Amino acid sequence: MRTWNYNYQVPEKKKVRVIVHTDCKNEADDQFALVHHLMTPKFDVKGIVAGHFWKNPQEYGELGTANASYDEIIKVMNLMDVAGMCPVSIGAMRGLTDEETPIDSPGARLIIEEAMKEDPRPLYIACQGAATDIASALLLQPDIAERITVIWIGGGDYPKGGNEFNLAMDPIAVNVLFSSKAPVWQIPKSVYKVMAVSLAELQYKVYPCGKIGRYLFEQMNEFNQKASMKDHVWPHGEIWGLGDQGTISVLMEELEKKNYNLVHAPRIADDMTYVHNQNNREIRVYHTLDARLTLEDFFSKLALNYGNRV
Repeated sequence: MRTWNYNYQVPEKKKVRVIVHTDCKNEADDQFALVHHLMTPKFDVKGIVAGHFWKNPQEYGELGTANASYDEIIKVMNLMDVAGMCPVSIGAMRGLTDEETPIDSPGARLIIEEAMKEDPRPLYIACQGAATDIASALLLQPDIAERITVIWIGGGDYPKGGNEFNLAMDPIAVNVLFSSKAPVWQIPKSVYKVMAVSLAELQYKVYPCGKIGRYLFEQMNEFNQKASMKDHVWPHGEIWGLGDQGTISVLMEELEKKNYNLVHAPRIADDMTYVHNQNNREIRVYHTLDARLTLEDFFSKLALNYGNRV
């Protein structure tokens, strides 16, 4: 097992269990968040679930996107020299068809298995894509609802909502999640967008950091060129968003920092807007994140472990 180059220790009682859920081959920021989770000693990563992005299949085919995510997770872990650090399971190949029928998968079962363990430490599901596998796990085993906290990167801005990528992959699953009893910490679109970086910054701070740093930079540069071939406003040319890092932010920030509102979980309409005044429990909806803390923590950990400094 790889050892980390930190001259500090996280007290055992401060550690939390985490399952990382990532659509890791959808674009180019997912890999950064995965690396950050695995380098963070506060997180006892109990598993990684490879999620689909079936409505944006690219060259992988509509039912091949979860497999692409799985392969990318394995590649990233090999480049980090942490192969076998934790289980990696594949999730559903597509979104739910209705709010009563789960899609059984190894990914959903991994979530259930870890949630049902007797462990006094909290379990967080860091969901950086579609909510399909979490919703399926809740439908398959409702008892896990009070044994997990779901951190979800996704959804439009409050109060209106609207189109957003992770939500669009499976709005039915979000309705299952929002109507459940599971605690939810939602990080909507304009909030996760604060994790902005430039390609020059990544070339300077990430590229020199071993095989994994080189890969993170090069695959982002390649995807930037690939995506720019389409007639879209995004990407912007020389900047990128590491929005999935928000799952790290909310677990590392000061607990006293109330940078969220408590909102009764809405329902997702067909146009992805929020329907309020539902009889759902309250969820956290974040309105700010500490981008400086999160990004500098990532750059520092990458340099300490894979750069020239030891």
